[in-house]
Amino acid sequence: MKRKSIILAMIAALLWPSAGISAEETRTIEDEIIYDVLVDRYFNKLIQNDYEVDSTDPSRFSGGDFAGMESEIGHVREMGFTVLSIGSVFQSASYDGKEVIDYGQLERHFGTSEEFLALIEKVHSDDMKLIVDLPTQTLNAEHSWTATNPEWFTENEDGTIALDTDNEQVQQALIEMFQQFRADYPIDGVRLQQSDELSPAFVESFSNALKEDGGFYVLADAEMPAQPGFDAVVQEGVEDTLRNSYRVFDQPLTAVPDLMEQSAGNLIQVDSLNGSRFTSDIVESRGYPPTRWRMLFAQLLTMPGIPVVQYGSETAMNGEALPDSHQILDMAVEKELVDYITNLTTLRNSSEALRTGELEMLHEEEGWMVYKRSNEEEAWIIAINNSSETKNLTLDQEIIGDDMELRGLFENDIVRPNDDGQYRLTLNRELVETYHITEKRGLNTAYVATLALMYLVFMGFLWVVWKKGKQRKADEAAKKQQAKEI
Repeated sequence: MKRKSIILAMIAALLWPSAGISAEETRTIEDEIIYDVLVDRYFNKLIQNDYEVDSTDPSRFSGGDFAGMESEIGHVREMGFTVLSIGSVFQSASYDGKEVIDYGQLERHFGTSEEFLALIEKVHSDDMKLIVDLPTQTLNAEHSWTATNPEWFTENEDGTIALDTDNEQVQQALIEMFQQFRADYPIDGVRLQQSDELSPAFVESFSNALKEDGGFYVLADAEMPAQPGFDAVVQEGVEDTLRNSYRVFDQPLTAVPDLMEQSAGNLIQVDSLNGSRFTSDIVESRGYPPTRWRMLFAQLLTMPGIPVVQYGSETAMNGEALPDSHQILDMAVEKELVDYITNLTTLRNSSEALRTGELEMLHEEEGWMVYKRSNEEEAWIIAINNSSETKNLTLDQEIIGDDMELRGLFENDIVRPNDDGQYRLTLNRELVETYHITEKRGLNTAYVATLALMYLVFMGFLWVVWKKGKQRKADEAAKKQQAKEI
């Protein structure tokens, strides 16, 4: 599977060399794929900031820190994500950073200013962007602003407090605070927590102030209608629709086409960090998590919208509610799902049509859905068989084009027109295929050349391993002989 993902990446680079874009070029929010994580649950590298941590208690700090995230950032980069969202980093009474005590201090469990700056620099050097969360509605009762401005706050039922973002003084204080934070730490964006409860006037003025220098994202965390100030909000109904559609096979996909018609420019996600995990839905329905996750990832990464993938989704992390759904990330798991994600992100990052192209729904019936993503330069057919039997569909020449062919990149299927000029798709149960529409031709020289190159590289690798093994045995034999002589 790992070799296949490498080959697919090379094929993408050969077939669509101009489609990918770097952070320094014209990348917009619609070109991004976001990996959403909590610092405390990613990787613990330094023990000196482990203040009374308890990794066995899911409600306590577990020890994850900036240094650990920097050292293991390759896990995110290699999966093809372009934005790292790390939650709130301010001094907090809670491991998820939401119960902020002081906006002027970094959470000591996460590390120092120097370590945070090193993480930002590493993210940027890997051609990714970094965003943080800004909580304003779940602050600690001992928040540093309460001593001088108690009238800014209201009390929540759980004992936390919320800032009144309708108050102009509060708006100005938050803007000035975050402008200073951004001056100290060159992050690339912010996600406003409980965004549907914030004053629209605050959101717009906050966004305008932070965007004065350009190149900065302001995102919402809630399913809500688009509003001024936000670069993207979470698509309404996205989690329920996708989770209900893919928890088991033979589920109707009737709600998915309407969702896709509305999702362009919006954040699309399944496993938000505010509650249960999709895996818990699968287990409850007695489904098989790896297969279900593959189906859903294929949908998420080929449909219109801005994908947000929560940490642990790549390991099928379970959990019915907080804090059990915020487990420590286990990177030492079977990599099959990780490789599958990498294949899909490789295609999306390489193809402007898959990121922002037009959508045309071609078929949806009994868990069998086929749609087209295209722009003026390229076109794709995505076929999803979320059923327990093999499905077929015949597409007319008007949809595909005259004398064209469909090249499947995952199941290696090639579909050419029949005598009537029609294209017949066949897909086995619980599979997704992504077809690239190309001019009809014989041997795909770029593909074959890539396969040949990878074969030579792999054979060279085996030869090196064999030589080293042979040399090691010879060295061991010589040591044994010397020992006997002594």
